[in-house]
Amino acid sequence: MKMTVISMLIAVVLIVGAMVMAGGRNGQSDNTQTVNNVSIIDGKQIIEIDAKGGYSPRVTNAKAGLPTIIKVNTKATFDCSSALTIPSLGYSNHLPSSGKTLIDVPPQKAGAIVQGFCSMGMYNFQVKFD
Repeated sequence: MKMTVISMLIAVVLIVGAMVMAGGRNGQSDNTQTVNNVSIIDGKQIIEIDAKGGYSPRVTNAKAGLPTIIKVNTKATFDCSSALTIPSLGYSNHLPSSGKTLIDVPPQKAGAIVQGFCSMGMYNFQVKFD
């Protein structure tokens, strides 16, 4: 009886620990804090997204009306986030396991949202144009 209770306590501690480590969201943290991943160079807006175990940042605010490039950075990326689809752009491609992939985005209207998804739909990111 005593061993059963101890085993159950250990199991609960391990499960709670795993949930805390994973953020409770399918292994992808909610990376919505303000980050500086947008720059404007020679009249083009460059948005940097990291792909590995999901996409970071998950939400980016960008300026409407500018030609835009989404620069996806991979570094030893072997999960499903390396298979990127952006339906509104007609983009679907396997990213290199390590490197940079540039995706042209035509100027977007204010209020437009461009979403990217992994091949399994587990991970995603959004670019909101204001």
